[in-house]
Amino acid sequence: MIYSDVNDAILVVDDQESIRLALSKMLTKEGYKVILADEGEVALDLLRKRKINVMLTDLRMPKMDGIQLLRASKLIKPEVEVILITAHGTIEKAVGAMKLGAYDFITKPFKKIVIVNMIKKAIEKQSLLIENRLLHEQLERSGFDQQSAIVGQSDAIRDVIKIAEQVAPSQASVLIQGESGTGKEAIASLIHNRGTRKDKPFVKISCAALPDTLLESELFGYEKGAFTGAVSQKEGRFELAHNGTLFLDEIGEIIPSLQVKLLRVLQEGEFERLGGTKVLKSNVRIISATNVNLANAVKQKRFREDLYYRLNVITITIPPLRERKEDIPLLVSHFLKIYQEKNGKPLNGISEETLDILTDYIWPGNVRELKNVIERAVVLTQHNIISPNDLPENIVKNLIKDRKMSVPFGMPLREIEKRIIVETLKRTNGDKGITANLLGIAPRTIYRKINLLEEEKKEE
Repeated sequence: MIYSDVNDAILVVDDQESIRLALSKMLTKEGYKVILADEGEVALDLLRKRKINVMLTDLRMPKMDGIQLLRASKLIKPEVEVILITAHGTIEKAVGAMKLGAYDFITKPFKKIVIVNMIKKAIEKQSLLIENRLLHEQLERSGFDQQSAIVGQSDAIRDVIKIAEQVAPSQASVLIQGESGTGKEAIASLIHNRGTRKDKPFVKISCAALPDTLLESELFGYEKGAFTGAVSQKEGRFELAHNGTLFLDEIGEIIPSLQVKLLRVLQEGEFERLGGTKVLKSNVRIISATNVNLANAVKQKRFREDLYYRLNVITITIPPLRERKEDIPLLVSHFLKIYQEKNGKPLNGISEETLDILTDYIWPGNVRELKNVIERAVVLTQHNIISPNDLPENIVKNLIKDRKMSVPFGMPLREIEKRIIVETLKRTNGDKGITANLLGIAPRTIYRKINLLEEEKKEE
């Protein structure tokens, strides 16, 4: 039974008419358009025909329950966020549903403010996902390397992309900071592809990968006979990047004598090849990257202060993967697609348990390590779904250790309670509502206990 016929809407699915009508009245007053369905099959038909933002569904229903509806909806319209309505007795099942892609769950009896706030956040998340997809489509049309694409919906990575897009049209030098494997080169590529030099060369060089003498010749080129083995003239990276962008990766590794030459190019736009006397002009935009703290290197006299400020007109800092774990499922999906196509090995995806392991791991090698793990899993798996057996042993072992919590014999109950609350908060990324649900206590109780813990911490 369908009660309304609109496009952009909140879809409410429940076999009890009183609950459907109560939710419709509540959400309509908040300015939402509402579609009501009394069973799962009707809801799926609406998902096929209508543009739906959020589906609010009861967990227990005849014919097709909320979990079955969730699974089917993710096949039909994966972008639709699903919120489950559940009784206290089925909270554990609802938490499991979140691993299947549900946005969140609410328990009966529900409060208006809880539902409205949850729907607002779900719509915000959906908007971010759509915006992220559109960004990748634009990058793909511009010839951007999809293996280096920036994938994510977290606030941290969105801030990085926003700054990169803002600075791209300018000619300012950009310094990209971040741990190894976080995607510094990908951000540099994004800046180039969105800038006014996008049709010109994008030349890359790793300052840490070459010996000092070879790095100098690679940057500035050399004349025939400049040194033993120089049997012909060679253009350097500054010449190759003329009118385009030069990306200097691991800039903190260059020696002082090279820093002086680099500073001259940035200040005057001039240089000579090794062994040459002809002054060459250089019109390049410099984007540099480092995984060391250049400001500290300046204080320690290991890096020239004047060069640092020339390179550091705009700074972009990329967070490590462990600080944006909500991006891991998207990255996994992205890399699965790439390596399935690359290896001609179609798969049906990744198991829930495997995704949990990948999400919980701390990723010291960041996105690069995750990419390598997914490629390895695609190549080695003998099944059509990636399982924990396809992951490196160290990742699975570390997770098993991390998930166990030991309590010493004789520990006071108050300390045990404190440890359980702290660990559960970590596992729920600080979500006090889910923590309260998992521990079987009221939300107000968890808030009170957390306040007590914070007061104790201040007194220590």
